[in-house]
Amino acid sequence: MSTDLDLRRTQLIADAYRVADDVLFPAASDVDRTSSVPASHWTTIAEAGLFGIAAPVDAGGPGLDFGQVIEISEVMASGCLATAFTWLQHHGVVIALATTANQRLRDELFAATVAGRLRAGVAYAGVVPTPPRMRATRVDGGWRFDGHAPFVSGWGIVDLLQISARDVDTDDVLAAILPIQQPPDAITVKPLHLGVADATRTVSLAVTGLVVPDDRMVSRVTLDDFFANQNTGVRINGTLPLGVVRRCAALLDVGGHPRAARALRDRGSTIRTALDAGLTDAATLIAARADGAQLAVDAAATLIAAEGGAALLRGAHPERLAREAAFTLVAASRPQLKELLVDRFSAPPAARTP
Repeated sequence: MSTDLDLRRTQLIADAYRVADDVLFPAASDVDRTSSVPASHWTTIAEAGLFGIAAPVDAGGPGLDFGQVIEISEVMASGCLATAFTWLQHHGVVIALATTANQRLRDELFAATVAGRLRAGVAYAGVVPTPPRMRATRVDGGWRFDGHAPFVSGWGIVDLLQISARDVDTDDVLAAILPIQQPPDAITVKPLHLGVADATRTVSLAVTGLVVPDDRMVSRVTLDDFFANQNTGVRINGTLPLGVVRRCAALLDVGGHPRAARALRDRGSTIRTALDAGLTDAATLIAARADGAQLAVDAAATLIAAEGGAALLRGAHPERLAREAAFTLVAASRPQLKELLVDRFSAPPAARTP
């Protein structure tokens, strides 16, 4: 017999499909044209409980398994990439608050982030390269952050920002959660205008002498542990190109090209399996992530070819999806993925790995 928790999980998945198909996709062209996600989108997502999908059962969450989180993320990306990409960042903060030893910070923020009353973004790319772009220095009662976060999405949309830096002494990765509705003077914001998904409100942050008290720190892990957990993030980011493929296949079905739609779905299923297998093998994961991005480009090209000249009109779904496919080539990328894609796209067709 199904438990209440099982029913809750089933309802969350059903609601993700409903929100993606009935709310996000019909408005996706307007979001792209205006570079703005309507406030009603966030309200609808919150009412469906979709801000809390990463919360564990023991913290009052639905306790979805990883495959269910992946399915919901992929479905949301098929609705509106800009909305989904901004929403996707939120779940990292939910997880951080669910697992933090800072009970006071958790008590203050966790319930509101799970419910979507507070929306959150992340700035952790500054700790990925070596040397890092963001460093933290111990000061009395807290930490001083200095550096640069080149791409931070959700500015003006999110209420909280999780910002990460490497300890100058140990290279440990530290993270703090800050309210940013009124950003401190130590943060300089430079808006970035994207050719696609501009509604993500992506900015570049320069941080100079930002003092963060200990009571805002959410985590500290060794650099090795940080990188050991990166496979999960790469797998989640793999939902973006497969979301684009989902939408292209659906539109091909509607347009009378079921064979092409089925072929794209079959390729997507193979890639999805490889992505899952790559959770324990970084090389397999990066290769599958490249396959997904390549498939998104192929899917959008297939849709444009099927639609003909009308597909090139600004605001047409195929035109937007082609730009979204390009977005998946670089969004949340890594140097290994970049080099693999460069090799793939520059090789003769017969030499490409399908």
